[in-house]
Amino acid sequence: MSLPVSTEPVRIVRHADGVVELRLDDPGRGNALDLRTAEALRDRVREVAADPGGAVLLRAAGGRFCVGGDLRAFAGRGTETGAYVHAVASSAHAAIQALYELPVPLVTAVRGAAAGGGIGLALVGDIVLAARSARFRLAYTAIGLTPDCGASWFLPRLVGPRRAAELILTNRVLSGDDAERWGLVSRSVDDGELDDAAHRTASGLAGGAVGALRAAKDLLRVGAGDDLRRHLAEEARSIAALADGREAQDRMASFLATRSVS
Repeated sequence: MSLPVSTEPVRIVRHADGVVELRLDDPGRGNALDLRTAEALRDRVREVAADPGGAVLLRAAGGRFCVGGDLRAFAGRGTETGAYVHAVASSAHAAIQALYELPVPLVTAVRGAAAGGGIGLALVGDIVLAARSARFRLAYTAIGLTPDCGASWFLPRLVGPRRAAELILTNRVLSGDDAERWGLVSRSVDDGELDDAAHRTASGLAGGAVGALRAAKDLLRVGAGDDLRRHLAEEARSIAALADGREAQDRMASFLATRSVS
C-alpha cells in the first residue's frame, strides 16, 4: 500500500518496501518545467532528501517523462524572458543537485520523450531504466538556447566528449535501445515492463545493505558535487542570457507556431 503525501504537479509516494517515489504528475503538459513545476520539484525533492527511505524512484505519469522547459511559459515575456528562464533553471538545478546528493540509491524510469531539462532529470539517477520507446533529444540549440539541468555536465561523463557534442550540437534523437548502447542509460526494457522493473530495482536496493550502499555511493560521488554545483550555476547563466536575445525568442515563437499548426 502506498500513500501520496504531496500535490501536483510533483508528488511523493511512500511505499511499504522502503522505496520513496518522486513522481512528475502533470502528464497533460508532458511534465514540462514552468516556474510552478520547477519550484514544486525543488520543494518535493528537499522533502525526499530529508527522509529518503532505502531508495528513491524518480518516474513520471503519462506517456512522456519530461519535455523540458515549457516554451509557452517562456514566450511573450520580452525583456523579462531571461529572468524568468533563470528562475526556472535555478529551481530545477536545486532539485538536480539535491537528487545527485541523495545518500541512498536513486533509480530513474524514462518513458516517452525526455527532452531539454528532462535529460538532466533522467541522467541524475544512479541506475537509469528506459522504455524501448523512450526518445532522448537535447533540443536546446534548435531554439537558440544552451543546455541546463546538468545535461552538459552529465553527458560527457557518460558517453564521452565526442558523442556528447553530437547530441548537444545536432539534437540527434536516441531511442531507449540507442541510449543503452551509448551508455546513456543502464538498460532499456519493454514498455510494459518499465514500471515493474524500475520499482523492483529500487525495492531491491531499499532492502540491501544500507551502510554499504551509502558508502559506495559516497565513493562514486566524492569530489564531484561541488563541480556539478558550479556547472549548474554556469548553465543557468548561459541559458538565461541567450533567452533574452532576439534569436532565441524568434526561434521559440517559430517552434510554438509550428506546434500549434500541427
